[in-house]
Amino acid sequence: MVILTLNCGSSSVKYQVYDWEEKNVLANGIVERVTLGDSVINHKAPGICEFVQEHECPTHTVAIELILNTITHPKYGVVKDMGMIGAVGHRMVHGGMKFARSVLINDESLATFKELIDLAPLHNPANIMGLEAARAVLPNVPHCAIMDTAWHQTMPESSFMYALPREWYEKYQVRRYGFHGTSFLYTAKRAAVLLGKDPFETNLIIAHIGNGSSINAVKNGCSYDTSMGMTPLEGLVMGTRSGDLDPGIIFHMMKRGGLHAGEVEKKLNKESGVLGLTGHWADRRDIEKAAEGGNHAAQLAQAAESYRIKKYIGAYYAALGRVDAIVFTAGVGEMGPITRELATTGLEELGIKIDLEKNSKAKCRNAELEISAKDSKVKVYVIPTDEELVMTEDAYALMNGSYDVHTNYTYHFQSPGYVNKQRAEGLENDLKKKPWLADMIALPPKK
Repeated sequence: MVILTLNCGSSSVKYQVYDWEEKNVLANGIVERVTLGDSVINHKAPGICEFVQEHECPTHTVAIELILNTITHPKYGVVKDMGMIGAVGHRMVHGGMKFARSVLINDESLATFKELIDLAPLHNPANIMGLEAARAVLPNVPHCAIMDTAWHQTMPESSFMYALPREWYEKYQVRRYGFHGTSFLYTAKRAAVLLGKDPFETNLIIAHIGNGSSINAVKNGCSYDTSMGMTPLEGLVMGTRSGDLDPGIIFHMMKRGGLHAGEVEKKLNKESGVLGLTGHWADRRDIEKAAEGGNHAAQLAQAAESYRIKKYIGAYYAALGRVDAIVFTAGVGEMGPITRELATTGLEELGIKIDLEKNSKAKCRNAELEISAKDSKVKVYVIPTDEELVMTEDAYALMNGSYDVHTNYTYHFQSPGYVNKQRAEGLENDLKKKPWLADMIALPPKK
């Protein structure tokens, strides 16, 4: 059986095709510039092909039809026909207070998602467009919604309630929700495996650092607090988002700068973060290059981003009382040694100490790496995330009736012997070019 997962943005559709019986990724890719013109699909099928093809996609329905035609193509496809697709998993950024777990999509649940658009106006509309398009193209296949917010439903009131008028919570659902839930779920379960501990006896601080970034305090295997709030704007310094700021700045700019609400929202979401600090760059690779060349704004952006991460690590350490491991994940977390170094330097009194040489060489998306120093009391891991796998497993379990919330459900990647076949093949090639990675690979303790 094949499980298809879709992650629909306003102008893109990411996809993955997974063979459930073989536990293997058959293909993945992305359709870009959907609705914008000059649309293009980037398709990768390990061992078969990798290609780029232009194809106009004026709607998400056309984009999903293009994906289905591609994955079933006689030359570069990976499934014989659409009848092999057993379920489709969809990423939904915001489930609000209505959804505390992944759900099967029907007309009622779809209507509820539409009611929640105001909570995530930048994300949920695109997710819904993709979901409706996929249901139209594949009407006889179970469609499942996997929420970014579901993982954080275990947070206590003291973590998710804002000190605001109670009416705002009761009438408008104003509270902390948190995001990147599938990433945190995956990395939390994998960190427990590497530690050789029961996941529900494990305390972690997980930093998901990418263009969008957030950090999660995990207490006894469950989300206890997280940096993103009611929307994905709060918390860390991000690629183009401001993260934490004095709310009074908004009023100041509306009064003195003459900005209206929509303009302020755009500035905070799309023109702030490291882009705002540098004036030029949101991509951390560009910032790293400029910083090395002595550019002050780039150096400031690196320092500010890392300092915010460090502050949250310290705060969450205090909240948890005991920490088994710090985990870095996502694009920058996995490939950004400078960010990791700056974010952890000076935390030695907390028992957090990285091996600087290992950290500088830890650039690999095909292996789980340990970069903590030998005398570090707290382990420091770099764990490549796999949000698509969580979506796949949830979709399969929902389809066959075995699904439950993560506190009552065991994912197959929680097995100490779990192997991601695609990544294992990629690691073989990585080790040929970077043999030193072998000394950093994190393995579960032997029993």
